[in-house]
Amino acid sequence: MRYIRHQTPNGPAWATLTPDGDTKAIEGDLFGDHTVSDRHVTPSRILAPVAPSNIIGIGLNYRKHADEGKRAVPERPMWFVKTTGSVQHPGEPIVLPSSSTKVDYEGELAVVIGRDAKNISPDIALDYVLGYTIGIDVSARDWQRDLGGGQFSHAKSFDTFCPLGPFLVDSSEVPDPDNLRLTTRVNGEVRQDASTADMVFDVRSLISFLSADRTLPAGTVILTGTPEGVGFARNPPTWLQPGDTVQVDIENLGTLSNPVAAAG
Repeated sequence: MRYIRHQTPNGPAWATLTPDGDTKAIEGDLFGDHTVSDRHVTPSRILAPVAPSNIIGIGLNYRKHADEGKRAVPERPMWFVKTTGSVQHPGEPIVLPSSSTKVDYEGELAVVIGRDAKNISPDIALDYVLGYTIGIDVSARDWQRDLGGGQFSHAKSFDTFCPLGPFLVDSSEVPDPDNLRLTTRVNGEVRQDASTADMVFDVRSLISFLSADRTLPAGTVILTGTPEGVGFARNPPTWLQPGDTVQVDIENLGTLSNPVAAAG
């Protein structure tokens, strides 16, 4: 099942895309009791498929991405937090902050936790996944490397720096999240082309590691890392510019596309 979140006169609501192309309203809370109704809806504005309770990013989770950055592959997952205010909706602009001139793209598989998870073993970790979507971990490299004091969160938490969508695919339709083709294009040019099979730490391991002595509340989004091909590694480095379009395709999850705009 594929879920969308859309704007209504009464606020955000969920709906499901049926196999025949119809859109049916969902009654209730997607993270609790809910049913698919027979009521047809015509969404006007598609929102990010979840309003996250947490956003956790994973760094250096593809070996070739670590190599292109001349970094060692970590022995344990390297993680950071993006603020929930960084979420952006499908099709809406990634806004370049006035304080950065080196904004980069990172196409990623995003995991959405469906119920509170703590001290979860890898063998049951996928039971806690509601579904999967596509994320773009937008990063201001100057703040990440030179201006941010060695931490990543500032560089990755500007408004609009976490596009998500276009829909949430139920976990039952993604039996193996660790074997999905991921392709990122900028203005139609392929920049990243890899498989989630190349991840250093698979989805099960990430959930288990992150939930150790720590509760991952329902609605937590885990961005699982990006493969090689990011802008900073190009020669010369290629930063996002106003008028660009970033498009990420993940097998079975669809296409997330966002334009790039200047601040103001």
